[in-house]
This record gives sequence, C-alpha cells and structure tokens, in this order.
Amino acid sequence: MAPTTSDAHRHIGVLPAYPFYGGPAINPDTTARATIAEFMADVDAEQTDRALVLPNYGVPVASAAFELNPLAIEAAQKNERILCGLWVSPRPQDILLTEQALALAGEAGVRALKTSFLLGGSATDEACAPALDRIFETAREHDLVVHVHTSPGGASDIDQVGALVEEYGDDVKIHLVHLGGGMSGNMKLIGGRLFDWIAAGKKVYTDTSWTIGFAPRWLVQEIERRGFGEDRILFASDAPWGDHEGEYARMHAAVKDTELADLFLRENFATLYA
Repeated sequence: MAPTTSDAHRHIGVLPAYPFYGGPAINPDTTARATIAEFMADVDAEQTDRALVLPNYGVPVASAAFELNPLAIEAAQKNERILCGLWVSPRPQDILLTEQALALAGEAGVRALKTSFLLGGSATDEACAPALDRIFETAREHDLVVHVHTSPGGASDIDQVGALVEEYGDDVKIHLVHLGGGMSGNMKLIGGRLFDWIAAGKKVYTDTSWTIGFAPRWLVQEIERRGFGEDRILFASDAPWGDHEGEYARMHAAVKDTELADLFLRENFATLYA
C-alpha cells in the first residue's frame, strides 16, 4: 500500500445525470460519494491522512455545486482530518448564490474557495469582474486559498486564468489546479510561468493531478535546476474525476523517496491548508 498522503483536491457529493456532448444523460464520475461515511471510507482505504474536500461540480446546473457546500462544511467539522473549500461562481448570473456561499467563509474548517470557468465566464470578462473581486476580497479577509480549475483551451486555459495570478496573486494565495491542464498548460507553467510568478512574489501553488506523464519528472528537474519552487507543489487526486492510485504512482515516479516526496505528498499541504 502507498505511504500516507495529504490530498489537496477532491470532491464530495453526487451530481444529477447530464447529457454531455449531445449523448444520453450519464454519470461518468462513478466513484462520487453522496455521504460523509462513504467519503471517509475511501479516504481510509487510501491511507489519506488529510484532505481538502470540495463540492462536486461539472454539470451546467447553477445550483448543483452550491447545494453541496453544506455537505463539504459538515465533512470538515465532523472529522479533524478533513478541511473544505466552498464552491463559488464567477458568472454574473450566479452572484446571489455566490454571495450566499461567501457568507459561509468564516465557518470552522473552511480553507478555500473553489471556482472554475468550465461552466461559463472568463477571468478577462468585465462582466465577471464584480464576482471575482468579491471572491478574492473574501479570500483575503479570511486568509483562504482560491482554487481555480485549469485545462487547455477556452476560458480555463492558463493564458486566461493566469490573469487572476497577475491581478490578485500578490496578497491572495491561488492554487492552480492541474498544473495548467494538459500538454500546453504543463509546458507553459513548467517552462517558465510558474517560476516567473514565484520569483515575482506571487502566492501561487499547483498540483500534479491530470498532468501528462512527462510533466512531474520535468517539474522536479526544473525545481532542482532553479533551486526554488519546492514549497509550491501539492499532491491531489481530484477524486471522483481522478483516482488516488494513478496520481500517486505518477508523482512517486518523479520524486521517489526523496525530501521532495515529503514536501509534495504531505508537508506543503500542512503549510498551505492545515
């Protein structure tokens, strides 16, 4: 069995079936968990010591992820091993739901605010600016991390999401989920942008979930070559959209049993979240 890990990004809650890409209504996230007991059974089986749990999201139903915020908070307040993030939206049409979520930012166990442009909006869209300002203002006030999904192309591309690092990263901690997302994002971040932001004093962090196979190894080589950045990388499973076993295997192949393994798999989580 793999050594103990701290998971900086995973989800709780079951979403309604949805006809993605014009097909039949489906539930592709087959390991989604509806209850805290089921969630904790997974965590225990993996030997996950600490975890940041976020509401499950991904269907274009505005209320679906917001309705899971209380479940994420309850999970964090029932078990000291669990911390949570709240789902918030950058879309102007969701501003009332976002304000209701932000009102929970001071609840015990809350350590992050999670947002994504997969369901609409853009980091560079003026219509989203009021919601984004409120999200980052709340994070600053409560010393929370802002989690942002990244994936190649469109509004989730690091070319777009990077604008948030430039705008807010001086005084708000930003966790860029998925290391930029895919081949192009991995190359853009590891090839320079991540290290440029760190050198410029930006409070930017990332994880290696969803990365292409070469990326974690190259990331480790760049950290060793440059001599900094080892405190900004976290382990994450993104379950149920990712899997703990696969993500651990890819990271372990890159770090082996080195000091970086302790940092990436456990210590950076403790510093940033716990």
